[in-house]
Amino acid sequence: MNGTFILITIAVYFGLLLLVARITARHHTDNDAFFSGNHQSPWYIVSFGMIGASLSGVTFVSVPGMVGSIDMTYMQTCFGFFFGYLIIAHVLLPLYYRLNLTSIYTYLGKRFGNHAYKTGASFFLLSKMLGAAARLYLVCVILQHFVFDAYDIPFSATVIGTVVLIWLYTRKSGIRTIVWTDSFQTLCLLLALGLILYQVASLLDLDAAGVIKAVSENEHSRIFVFDDWHSKQNFFKQFFSGIFITIVMTGLDQDMMQKNLSCRNLKEAQKNMYCYGFSFVPVNLLFLTLGVLLLIASTQLHLTLPAKGDDILPFFAAGGYLGYPVLVLFAIGIIAAAFSSADSALAALTTSFCIDILGIERYSEQKAQKVRKYAHLLVSAVFVGCILVIEAIGSRNVIDTIYVLASYTYGPLLGLFAFGLFTRRGVRDRFIPYIAIASPVICYLTDHMVAAATGYQFGYEMLMLNGLLTFCGLAALSRKRIPDK
Repeated sequence: MNGTFILITIAVYFGLLLLVARITARHHTDNDAFFSGNHQSPWYIVSFGMIGASLSGVTFVSVPGMVGSIDMTYMQTCFGFFFGYLIIAHVLLPLYYRLNLTSIYTYLGKRFGNHAYKTGASFFLLSKMLGAAARLYLVCVILQHFVFDAYDIPFSATVIGTVVLIWLYTRKSGIRTIVWTDSFQTLCLLLALGLILYQVASLLDLDAAGVIKAVSENEHSRIFVFDDWHSKQNFFKQFFSGIFITIVMTGLDQDMMQKNLSCRNLKEAQKNMYCYGFSFVPVNLLFLTLGVLLLIASTQLHLTLPAKGDDILPFFAAGGYLGYPVLVLFAIGIIAAAFSSADSALAALTTSFCIDILGIERYSEQKAQKVRKYAHLLVSAVFVGCILVIEAIGSRNVIDTIYVLASYTYGPLLGLFAFGLFTRRGVRDRFIPYIAIASPVICYLTDHMVAAATGYQFGYEMLMLNGLLTFCGLAALSRKRIPDK
């Protein structure tokens, strides 16, 4: 890969992001702008930008790469995503707007008490930090391998440089800037995807009808799996896991909800969720289609593909098999995907840490702004550390790793919010942290014991079991009904 070209692309792209940040941050650098965008974000801009933030570099690289091992069965999870978005729009968003929340975990404090509040916020900080770090790690690895290794730049320097760039354009206005930069980055990502698809189809001499026929007749075109309950790709496992993954990784996630709460009102936030949820299915279908076409191209060109699925698209782009245009588009797409996911994660982590952990609302505006700036810098430093730890551990499929992490770390959040929303019973608040920690531990042990005894492998449905265990633990320690608030 032409390292000089990639460096120029990063510089130009980053310059455009700084320009957008400068325009959006003009006269709006206070904490209200950073945390909630002054509640003035247009819903259609939020919706479009959230596509890029959700897809990230992981989707751009991992989803096409997973076709070779699990066909197109990921679409079963995507179908579940859509119904999860509808639940968020009609159950969670009305609650958040009614309580006028900046951090959604404030609800847990109002419903249960301070221990529940701190527990929920802590699990989010852990979950989001690990998930966002895993996403950005993949992109940093690609940049390192194809660009910075040639200059003998260590991986740690690549990670630090990437995070510093993101910190620079988000440090002043946070979510107010990110709503707009994410939209710009989503546009770049989707254009790159569309043009790469066109380029691959041209290489195979296929028009639109030919692409549909080639994909539908390919052995990897399988979407639905109904007949194998032991498989992680079973439809019911994937579909219902998709619903709950969406609820926890969007509806119970400060990162994604912070953007929704920056809309002018509940109605606009719901419009945002409808459009965002609807668009997620066809976009992922296009990524999977690209994966099938790359496999067809490898057969025609007699290429030996990398064993790791995440390396397949970079392999084609860097090897020049698809021509120089794909190299250009891949560089733009992967950078756009990386920044759009990581920037909002940094803002959300900073928001939750400031409000939920530090209690920044107690300070004067001047002191609160100073604390927020230091917190943003601290979160960025921890972010770098997490990426380096993930690099040391390694993973064959990053998107699978993210969902597995979510199954364990978001499960207690699912149980806490479900018990709060669907029951009116009180809980002994001081015991909630122990329940939240015990649930994922029990899930982990159960997974290993069941696999050893029966051969059954838990997939993403572990999230539902984790949430159920938390719910049952809360129910066991609950007391008399509390009055409606």
